[in-house]
Amino acid sequence: MSDAEVGRWADTWERAGRELARIRRRELEAMTDEDVRRAIADLFSDALTAGLPSRMTSGLVEQQRLFAALRRRA
Repeated sequence: MSDAEVGRWADTWERAGRELARIRRRELEAMTDEDVRRAIADLFSDALTAGLPSRMTSGLVEQQRLFAALRRRA
């Protein structure tokens, strides 16, 4: 791909990204309370965690340890 083609490709995806964001915003604004309740129920359904081992912690300590390690690298 030439530099000009890469530039056109990037411009196209930048415009597409902005349009997709506008569409997504309109869809979110059009959601009813029932749509929101259904989406939340789907997010917290057991289907996402099926087959995963039970956790004894929230993972917050591990997350903070990772953030601290990343901060030391920066």
